[in-house]
Amino acid sequence: MSGTPTTRDFKANASRAIANTQLTGNLKAVRQNFIDKRAKAVHALPEFEALRESGKEIKNHTLAHLDLYLEAYEKKVVETGGHVHFAADAAEARAIALDICRKVGAKTVTKGKSMITEEVGLNAYLEANGVIPVETDLGEYIIQLRGEAPSHIIAPAVHLNKNQIEGDFRRVHTHLDPGRDLTEKTSLLTEARGVLRESFLAADVGITGANFLIAETGTSVIVTNEGNGDLTQILPRVHIVFASIEKVVPTLEDASQILRLLARSATGQEMSVYTTFSTGPRRPGDPDGPEEYHVVILDNGRSAMLGGEFQDMLRCIRCAACMNHCPVYHQIGGHAYGWIYPGPMGAVLTPSLIGVDEAGHLPNASTFCGRCESVCPMKIPLPKMMRHWREREFERHLNPAVARHGLGFWAFFAKRPRLYALGARIAMKGMALLGRGKGSFKSLPGLSAWTKYRDFAVPEGETFQAKWARARKG
Repeated sequence: MSGTPTTRDFKANASRAIANTQLTGNLKAVRQNFIDKRAKAVHALPEFEALRESGKEIKNHTLAHLDLYLEAYEKKVVETGGHVHFAADAAEARAIALDICRKVGAKTVTKGKSMITEEVGLNAYLEANGVIPVETDLGEYIIQLRGEAPSHIIAPAVHLNKNQIEGDFRRVHTHLDPGRDLTEKTSLLTEARGVLRESFLAADVGITGANFLIAETGTSVIVTNEGNGDLTQILPRVHIVFASIEKVVPTLEDASQILRLLARSATGQEMSVYTTFSTGPRRPGDPDGPEEYHVVILDNGRSAMLGGEFQDMLRCIRCAACMNHCPVYHQIGGHAYGWIYPGPMGAVLTPSLIGVDEAGHLPNASTFCGRCESVCPMKIPLPKMMRHWREREFERHLNPAVARHGLGFWAFFAKRPRLYALGARIAMKGMALLGRGKGSFKSLPGLSAWTKYRDFAVPEGETFQAKWARARKG
């Protein structure tokens, strides 16, 4: 979308976000609404940790045999009267969707929430080719009105408050009474429902994402809390599912196990309000459903992750638990990351898909506190993979020269313990003398990046190594 920040601008994006007091205020909702609810839901399920391990093994097994399960899924979809289209990249995925729309003469398309369609830039492409896409998830609808990308993968408009949304509704819904009362959240919901109802009835094609693709039955699964996904896929004549290759799981039982993890990790619910299984087009005797059922399965760099350092990232089920618990995300939100996937999962996935030269800043946007890994339902080692990206960034000389030379200087001493200990003692004593009576330094040569945002404490006493050595002797 126009005006969307890029990953290369991450540092500037983050600075602007931190300075935006309205944004940082709005982002408090992430901490207040997600963390406690998840904790309560997990506490109420004694087997949650066992389910995490089971979910991890299911995904690992599937990734080890991904080609076989994708073939099995395609076979089942075809048997039920559907069509499967494999897309190597974003351009192919967009072209497939447009071709389907053109064949049925579609003018309007309704869409359920789908990060894959965001990844391939489907909306802008359809609009440029004469097909009007209408987002039907409330959060996605709001950001579509604003011309923005999602700032969160399950709560796309979490960066906005009620007053901002009211302003957007009044700006866009000019056909409605300008004196209407929109002070209550329920009135905003009612207005969105009425406007979107017209789109549901007019759409020629419905597009949804997929939380899972089940190889055993050829079924696609979506989870929502609004029911818009159901209307999107049963009312139009054509239903198109967008999914990436790692969304496949072997059986219904496997999907059911992971579903027990998904909502609890995402929103703190036992299950989402709607969990919808779709298998093929309408059959004789069905009261509703599409006449055509298409599944577009996207690679877009994911197959290159198989068998490598970043394969574990393909276990991700897009629950957003990592970003909900991330102190960095809490301060800057999702747009600062500059692409579709924010937070810790984005810091690993984005460089994998668009390259570390484009997204090398993102793996550095971490305190390595480990909260993301501790809450991930799929036990993805996010900090470890961010470190791998930092290593690759360093090897390719993509980080600033000052950082590389500084690290090299530190490494020289770190490889020579006695020299390191001597240097540390001298530095400690020198800084203690220099800062005597101050308590902390407001600025230090070579450490301005640190002291710009925080004080540097004046060293007190001897070094840890000296204390440790003395303790051993004692």
